[in-house]
Amino acid sequence: MTDLLFWVLAASLTCCALGVVLSRSLFRAAYWLAGALVTTALLYLALTAPLLAAVQLLLYTGGVLTLVVFALVMTAQGDDPTRWRRPIPAMVLALLVFAVLASYLPGLEPGPALGQAQGGLDDGMAAGVELFTRYLVPFELLSVLLLGAIFGALVIARKDEEAP
Repeated sequence: MTDLLFWVLAASLTCCALGVVLSRSLFRAAYWLAGALVTTALLYLALTAPLLAAVQLLLYTGGVLTLVVFALVMTAQGDDPTRWRRPIPAMVLALLVFAVLASYLPGLEPGPALGQAQGGLDDGMAAGVELFTRYLVPFELLSVLLLGAIFGALVIARKDEEAP
């Protein structure tokens, strides 16, 4: 049953990722991205990592996707399907990244079977203690980065005033 669940989630994630890449509308791509992020959270749940699933849903699906949709709405550039379309360089870059990541596969040890993982981040207490003691500075830098992204979206969305 767990193998079937993995293959269903993998097929769903692949379809959503292809939907993001092949969509002609940026708004539709954002919806496909939401599907991919939710499916990734479901994969984390299947791997018995509920904290990672919750972080995936709250931070990425809730936060990042909201910023993407906000930027699309504010810049009103969601209807221009030809903007930023460079399929050949994008394909070359994607294949290069895939090749680099695939080169690490032979050195990896096999992990536990799906649904059989022990340990990990079952509860949030240990992760919270680590986050607010050892990783406090990177956590705060992340909040500054997100604040900068919001200000950047506002600057992009602002209409330029014509000179008199």
